[in-house]
Amino acid sequence: MSVSSALLSRRVAGGSCRLWCVIPSPRPLIHVRSASVAEPGRRRSNEEQLWEAAGYLPFTRARIGPFFQENPVLKNPFVEDALLRGYLKRHIPQEVILSDLCAFGEHVAKEVDGWGRECEVNPPRLVHFDPWGRRVDHIVTSHAWKRMKDLSAQEGLVAIGYERSFGEWSRVYQMSKLYLFSPSSGLYTCPLAMTDGAAKVIQSLGVSWPVEDAYSRLTTRHPERFWTSGQWMTERQGGSDVASGTETVAVPQTDGSYKLHGFKWFTSATDADMTLTLARVQDKTGATIPGSKGLSLFYAEVSRDEDGRLRGIEVQRLKDKLGTRQMPTAELLLDGLPARRLSEEGRGVSSIANMLTITRIHNSVSAAAAMRRVLQLARDYATRRTAFRKLLKDHPLHMQTLARMEVESRGAFLLVMDVCRLLGREESGVATEHDAHLLRLLTPVVKLYTGKQAMAVVSEGLESFGGQGYIEDTGLPGILRDAQVLSIWEGTTNVLSLDVLRCVARSSGMVLHAYFSHTKSLLAGASSVSSLAPAVTAVGGALCELEEFVQVAATRAPSYLELAARDLAYSLARIYTGALLIDHACWKGASPSDTYAALRWCEQDLCPVARNQRRGHYDSNASLDAALVFDQSIQG
Repeated sequence: MSVSSALLSRRVAGGSCRLWCVIPSPRPLIHVRSASVAEPGRRRSNEEQLWEAAGYLPFTRARIGPFFQENPVLKNPFVEDALLRGYLKRHIPQEVILSDLCAFGEHVAKEVDGWGRECEVNPPRLVHFDPWGRRVDHIVTSHAWKRMKDLSAQEGLVAIGYERSFGEWSRVYQMSKLYLFSPSSGLYTCPLAMTDGAAKVIQSLGVSWPVEDAYSRLTTRHPERFWTSGQWMTERQGGSDVASGTETVAVPQTDGSYKLHGFKWFTSATDADMTLTLARVQDKTGATIPGSKGLSLFYAEVSRDEDGRLRGIEVQRLKDKLGTRQMPTAELLLDGLPARRLSEEGRGVSSIANMLTITRIHNSVSAAAAMRRVLQLARDYATRRTAFRKLLKDHPLHMQTLARMEVESRGAFLLVMDVCRLLGREESGVATEHDAHLLRLLTPVVKLYTGKQAMAVVSEGLESFGGQGYIEDTGLPGILRDAQVLSIWEGTTNVLSLDVLRCVARSSGMVLHAYFSHTKSLLAGASSVSSLAPAVTAVGGALCELEEFVQVAATRAPSYLELAARDLAYSLARIYTGALLIDHACWKGASPSDTYAALRWCEQDLCPVARNQRRGHYDSNASLDAALVFDQSIQG
């Protein structure tokens, strides 16, 4: 009698047929690691021995079953991104750029992404003392973190923006490369953002002593010379409010240099080679000028003395953060840090403004890149994961969800790249006054909008993996944790919304004039494309609503606009992005997907500030909001 027949006879004789009545043909043995020794004090039954001999007990002892879910595979992110390739072919179709990005994308997928994972699992640590008790304050980073620095120099991830080999499109080329690199960089894009920002500040102030060599190092392609820069401005009293929050003082020295004394509460990329920072110059009596008028910009190199101690710096501790754990962030005591003043005395805030422009754009690139990366992985996973007898890609609801994420990702990319385009025009000397106004307005808008959308899209992306999206060693949760910083660093959503109001006021409304003019010109180019008519109508209608809002708001008290600031910024972002999607869908190389993305984008509420104005949201007393938030009454 066969094993199957013997088992069937035993089950039927026992009066319990159930599923045993249908016995499949014998399957091949499963080759898994196993242990056939019975548990102590227990003998295996004859029935168990028969099943094991047939290979039908995959979960005994060390057997773990035959099924393993295929993991999503990161493929070349350049080849996998139709929108990026289409955008570049439309605007800068030079083969050298396309070839470079394709080769770099392959390198990212095959090797660099593994380095990024190593940075995540081997975060930096602080060694305060050497074995003999001497204070060294040495920040130990992984080998992969150091490789990222060399790679950044070799690939010109900062240098491209300053070599300007491709004129006004050099910034788009540079940021496209960073867009591919960012999700795999182990957060090395953060020190690169500050390095780029520092180079921009030095360039704007004049490349001369004492920063001539530093500028050369920040923008070189030679790893042995390449420097990164920090940006040490955040102190304990406040982040964005540097005017009242900066306590650091600069003590003049007889040789014209300064020594800095203060406490920097949050310093990113603390292993940088140099930094830019704000401080208040003391006069001979030790007095300083309060407010932004008392702040000057300083340059300092991070170096060690002959005993290995940091000069004028004590690292108090590394910050324990929700995300961005790959990057060393620390609290620093500046105790006589040698420095040189770069700005005119009292002109520190305006002098460092260029750095904020660059770092905010980098932040936006990282946000768009995070959305794209989680989508690329989710798309691949949808071809590998089966649920309810179908692959995820064959479930229409799943595809609808990914399509909504795709539309957000496409909108973010085009918005970011248009700001990069404007920056490139400004730096190449071909920008009009109109371009300059548009860049000033859109920089805070793109940063605040993409930072918030990245969180939403990445969170949805993790959900598309089910439980695996919540498991740390898949690497997926880290994408979400790291995305959270994007809406916080370099100005929260509310801070940047108020910055939008400031740039409107300071330009006497000229930034809005440039915005309306350019958006209308983008729509005009699509007026004859019938397939895009619904999208053109939607954006055009929203633009009219926005103009009406601005006219009404101009007659109200400042508090009215302040309450509307966040919704205004969102409206500016959505309307302009819709126009960019429409414009991209009009070029001769556009695909049907480009048209569909534009139509889908324009189905949403493009002008929330007008809707909420009609509902009276900005007329209500702000005290009612406060009363609601702090309501502690006990209901009877």
